[in-house]
Amino acid sequence: MREETVDPADTAGPEAHVFPCPACGSDMRYSAHEDHLTCPHCGTTSPRPEHGPWETGTVEEIDYLATLAGARDGAEMEETRTVHCTSCGADVEFEPHIHAAECPFCASPIVTDTGVNRHIKPWGILPFLIEERAAREGMKKWLGSLWFAPSGLKDYARAGRPMQGIYAPYWTYDADTASDYRGERGDAYYVTQRYTDSEGKSKTRRVRKIRWRRASGRVVRFFDDILVLGSKSLPKKYTDRLAPWDLSALVTYSPSYLAGFRAEAYTIDLEEGFAEATQVMQEQIRRDVRRDIGGDEQRIHDVRTQTKDITFKHILLPVWMAAYKYRGKTYRFIVNGRTGAVQGERPYSAWKIAVAVVLALLVAAGIGYVVYLEGGVSPTLR
Repeated sequence: MREETVDPADTAGPEAHVFPCPACGSDMRYSAHEDHLTCPHCGTTSPRPEHGPWETGTVEEIDYLATLAGARDGAEMEETRTVHCTSCGADVEFEPHIHAAECPFCASPIVTDTGVNRHIKPWGILPFLIEERAAREGMKKWLGSLWFAPSGLKDYARAGRPMQGIYAPYWTYDADTASDYRGERGDAYYVTQRYTDSEGKSKTRRVRKIRWRRASGRVVRFFDDILVLGSKSLPKKYTDRLAPWDLSALVTYSPSYLAGFRAEAYTIDLEEGFAEATQVMQEQIRRDVRRDIGGDEQRIHDVRTQTKDITFKHILLPVWMAAYKYRGKTYRFIVNGRTGAVQGERPYSAWKIAVAVVLALLVAAGIGYVVYLEGGVSPTLR
């Protein structure tokens, strides 16, 4: 189910996530610690406004198959003004008054357009807990721990350039599964075997063997909140390492949580996300089957899974981002906006590696020289 582009003339337009300060008119920023809006210029605070009936109650699960069939409530859809970065593929929301900016994912300059995208509205959000200053300090510390990072990049990153607060799009999937399987159970046993060694002597040894017998059965499992990143702009190996996320702290979505932040629109649609979630489920089901077969070894010949009661949520998770261009290459760093966990693209300095190799060789040569002397032979007498 792909995003569909809507002509701005055919719609009232997307809602801007901007909340002017009543005192000075500057854009206010949401503070998770106080659950209110704060003006970064004059310090004025105001309560976070409610925006719509979907904010009450718990974060709802949505029927997956009904949504694919188009039997969805119109309230589940929203229109946002997004900008597509041609360098990294990110789709980022921008306020209507912004006409040119830098992509927060790759630091490439982009010019905004006036396109409006209609897509499934987020129904849950984890507000930021880590402030930008703490995220930047965490990134500096992480960079400092990288021995082979170029010094120039470390200096560039430490220059105090602010990080971007981004809400990343995720899908979660729930499903009930029942899997019938056929396979074999292997039980180990040992036999004594006689052999002749290299010297012609006769010896014995224990040899492990497996006795196989057929196995079949059924395993059932309920999958709760399988998390799938809804974006292709960042390598999955980095975002996966930001886990765990405290999904129990999800709150119902409101645009006011986005005040002062940006949100990335999903580029992996609902069906693509479920295909990835299915792979996660299949891997877990195979582990369940092996456990159910038991024994010392298992062979799985066939697994047939029935899946029902599939539901999903579109949620936003908070990350702090920094993208630096250094000597023509972009380096990206991301920080979990709840826990402060840091991940990023690891840069390497060729000359630092070369120096380390030379030092290692010198140390190895020194150790060899000491060992040689302790052997009681002077190298000058040989």
